[in-house]
Amino acid sequence: MSLVKTSPIIAIATGNGNAGVGIVRISGGEDDVKALFQKMFPGKEIKPRYAELLPIRDTQGQILDTGIVLYFRAPFSYTGESVLELQVHGGRVLLNWIVQEVLVLGKEFGLRQALPGEFTERAFLNGKIDLVQAEAVADLIEANS
Repeated sequence: MSLVKTSPIIAIATGNGNAGVGIVRISGGEDDVKALFQKMFPGKEIKPRYAELLPIRDTQGQILDTGIVLYFRAPFSYTGESVLELQVHGGRVLLNWIVQEVLVLGKEFGLRQALPGEFTERAFLNGKIDLVQAEAVADLIEANS
């Protein structure tokens, strides 16, 4: 169970380079993440640690992409919170578009764009990683090679 009560957050979890797959990650309280899942995928059952190929739609119902959706129930995630992960085709335009559409869908749950390092901060605050590990993640992100 999360020790920190915070609003759900969303961010692109993959680097800036070219890649075939891009990941959008959402972390927050179980109720908020489950409600967002139901809004994104009406009629679908959310299953922890189960990968399912699903259409990712915009707020008008148009398919943006089809990707693998995974749900990690708290505390069995990187952040220690419930996490929804969207693994879609790579490309910054698509990933940014998905983030913007999901932000609209999650507005009623307080979903917001994550600050840099916020997923790792939540992992640290929830006892998933120690300070040395958190600093190592920051060093890796800032590395030039």
